Amino acid sequence: MSRSLQVGDREKTAERLLNSSAKNSYDPDVDIDWDAPLAEDKFFVPEHRVSLYGTPLWERMSREQRIELSKHEVGCVASVGIWFEVILMELLVRHVYHLDPKQRHVQYALTEIADECRHSIMFAKLVEKLGVPAYGPQRLPHVLGNVMKTIGRGPSMFASILIAEEILDRLQRESTTDETVQPLVRMVNRIHVLEEARHVRYAREELLRSMQKCSGAALRYHRFVTARAAFVVSRSLVHPEVYRAVGLDPKQARRQALGNPNFRTTMGWAGERITGFLDEAGLIGSPGRALWRASGFLGQK
Repeated sequence: MSRSLQVGDREKTAERLLNSSAKNSYDPDVDIDWDAPLAEDKFFVPEHRVSLYGTPLWERMSREQRIELSKHEVGCVASVGIWFEVILMELLVRHVYHLDPKQRHVQYALTEIADECRHSIMFAKLVEKLGVPAYGPQRLPHVLGNVMKTIGRGPSMFASILIAEEILDRLQRESTTDETVQPLVRMVNRIHVLEEARHVRYAREELLRSMQKCSGAALRYHRFVTARAAFVVSRSLVHPEVYRAVGLDPKQARRQALGNPNFRTTMGWAGERITGFLDEAGLIGSPGRALWRASGFLGQK
């Protein structure tokens, strides 16, 4: 493990995170005006992050269609975010099941579970406000998520948590300061980004701690599970049915999105921070590199 990835004192880190949670947490029911009308003629994600941006299909779409697609895409990400959060909560509950609740790092894990429950409700209210379907994951990712909830442990458990958290964080963080994006979406993203920063710190240190005795067959297993999680996350961010909702053929639009250089750039940009960390920690490598490549999160690495 490199010097830049040294593990901090577990209880001291947890104490700082607990103090931060007490001082800097939000109640979406109080801190968001859910009754305010949506702004007219504003995108729901930065325009250049819409999956079809720059494609032949995009060039044929009206501005209204483009904005509508951005609404369905952000609603899809929110509903997939709920799926991520539910998996994460179940993994953390299993993680603390046998641990001493007097320990600060266990208390922080329980605090994070409470945060994620609030985030899930916030995302659900956003989907409801937008008036779009709760797309969620497709059938196979949904099944794989159920498997992960059952077998997830050790480095790949925390790596999978981090992939979901940090990819969403990168996508959401950009929009918080983009005035072309709907104010409601910006506020939801701001709350999520601020609180997820603590969750990322906790998961990164737990991952590094669990890696200290991981080698051989165990390391190969955790590399593969992590790569599989990355691929599932990447393919779940935009459900094909969002294209049908704006009058496009889902198969044709999905094909153009996956081949879109702009969307590939977005995926590489979204993944660069977490893939750098996981690579340095030793969790990106054989087997599973092909899945990482297919996910798009490695960019040009």
